[in-house]
Amino acid sequence: MPELPEVETVRRGLAPAMEGRILACVTQHRPDLRFPLPERFAARLSGRRISHLTRRAKYILAHVEPGAQERSEDVLIMHLGMSGRFTIHGADGARAPGLFHHGAPGGERHDHIVFDMEDGTRIVYADHRRFGFMDLVPAASLETCRHLAGLGPEPLGNEFSADVLTARFKGRRTPVKSALLDQRNVAGLGNIYVCEALWRSGISPKRSAASVAGPARTARLVRAIRDVLGEAIAAGGSTLRDYAHTDGELGYFQHSFAVYDREGQACSKPGCGGTVRRIVQSARSTFYCPACQR
Repeated sequence: MPELPEVETVRRGLAPAMEGRILACVTQHRPDLRFPLPERFAARLSGRRISHLTRRAKYILAHVEPGAQERSEDVLIMHLGMSGRFTIHGADGARAPGLFHHGAPGGERHDHIVFDMEDGTRIVYADHRRFGFMDLVPAASLETCRHLAGLGPEPLGNEFSADVLTARFKGRRTPVKSALLDQRNVAGLGNIYVCEALWRSGISPKRSAASVAGPARTARLVRAIRDVLGEAIAAGGSTLRDYAHTDGELGYFQHSFAVYDREGQACSKPGCGGTVRRIVQSARSTFYCPACQR
């Protein structure tokens, strides 16, 4: 499943094609994705302008200005699920601006939502597994809607700090990795980048969250989380099976993974000499180095 850097990369790819533009026509080819689409979904969006795009956790948020019949701002919430992708086609019909390195499974059969912009640009959402979804909610109730309510602070935002993490970990016996994946503690973190951040900070994923809840360790961990996410976004996100950028350029941060999916390989931390090991935690693979992660 695309993680925060991949979702942020897609948001940045969509922004030039959607921000400040009018949705001339929205077409839905089915009544549902992972969940049923909102009632009159296409009709409620067609003819309205998208003011800007933001991201919350792993959700892309398109802020839609009031229309002729809608008197208040709405927010189009988009989640990629496991295989959702957007493709941008220029006004001349060409896929813009690059080419995919591999085709989307199933082709047009899985093109579920089409956004035709006022300038002729066409943005197609395809999802052959249909684990992604879209919803339309009033902007005034965005933070309390069922998708965003209860989410923790953004790991790249000002509200995320060592003090915040210390408070959330205090007294928690659950493994620190599980605590980091809990979206109520930190919003948007996923399996890959948690493994990488724990390796960078020298913290074992088997430690209890409570044992990490000290100023030195949490400061180190917060810094590692920010660094690994920032580098992944700069690199364009990771390429994991069905994921691709809106312009078709695939991410390449996976070449920089230090521990994820590197079981049995030598730890790359200078002077360590350990070997990357894989264990299973909460039905997910955890990769770490037992020699330098304590």
